[in-house]
Amino acid sequence: VQLVESGGGSVRPGGSLKLSCTSSAYAYSRYTMAWFRQAPGAGREGVASIARDGSSIYTDSVKGRFTISRDNAKNTLTLQMNSLKPEDTAMYYCAARGEPLKTLEGRLYKHWGRGTQVTVSS
Repeated sequence: VQLVESGGGSVRPGGSLKLSCTSSAYAYSRYTMAWFRQAPGAGREGVASIARDGSSIYTDSVKGRFTISRDNAKNTLTLQMNSLKPEDTAMYYCAARGEPLKTLEGRLYKHWGRGTQVTVSS
């Protein structure tokens, strides 16, 4: 399964970005998908996860600001990020797992993209 992220960049605090992740997976709709991030000097953090049925979970720090969604017809995962803060600065990664349970535990994901950088700074 190949995952390719795009859409990262630099933005001022309060701004928005939309990340995308395209997948080569056969039967993409069967995968649970997620976004993770890793800031310099910090550990990897689960941001959001979306199940096959479209239900989703978020880490507390992004609730109300970020929205994860998927388009199974296009094998695409997106993360709409609004009201961005400097602490959202990180490399953002797309991940996939074959099991149905959505989770923010990175160790449970088998497939990973190479990441896209998001920088929030004035």
